Amino acid sequence: MAQDIRKLFKEQQSLEKSQLETGHEDRFLAKLEDELPANQRRIVPFWFIKAAASLVLLVSAGYFAYKFFKPTPPIEGVEVVDTQNQKTDNHISLGDISPDLKKIEDYYVTNINYELSQVDINDDNKQLFDSYMTKLSELNDEYKILSEELNKIGPNELTVNALIENLQLRLQLLYQLKKKLNELKEQNNEQIQNMQA
Repeated sequence: MAQDIRKLFKEQQSLEKSQLETGHEDRFLAKLEDELPANQRRIVPFWFIKAAASLVLLVSAGYFAYKFFKPTPPIEGVEVVDTQNQKTDNHISLGDISPDLKKIEDYYVTNINYELSQVDINDDNKQLFDSYMTKLSELNDEYKILSEELNKIGPNELTVNALIENLQLRLQLLYQLKKKLNELKEQNNEQIQNMQA
């Protein structure tokens, strides 16, 4: 019963080769073409699909770029510190002293501007918002005075620390504002729910 497996494979291969007649594949394709004529097969050209996909990709990329780079409108009565454009002939900023201080300054300024852009102002919270913006404006004025002092006296530890603390205070003030606005919103929602009940 034992057979050599190599002989079996050789016999099998010779049987497979002899089973198909010559031209069999050509006859099969011709019959297939007769059954399915070219005019019945409506296939969307591949170039059309590529063009449509490219158009969708470009439109969506343009939309997201517009949304991402669109400048936020300034809020009334708020002056945003722009540390990039403060530099004049001999003006020194934190970024001129050290790259690490520039990172710190950029971090706080970015977060302050972001938090300001996220504040939702309406008639109910306008008075609260205005009071916080008054405090923020005072801190902004102090920052300008400290920047002038930095330029007159030169960089020293006290002035640098005071500038950083000023940025921290402004950011904390905005966090407090957002917290108060959320509390006010929740109170208004509770009052509305109590009136409806």
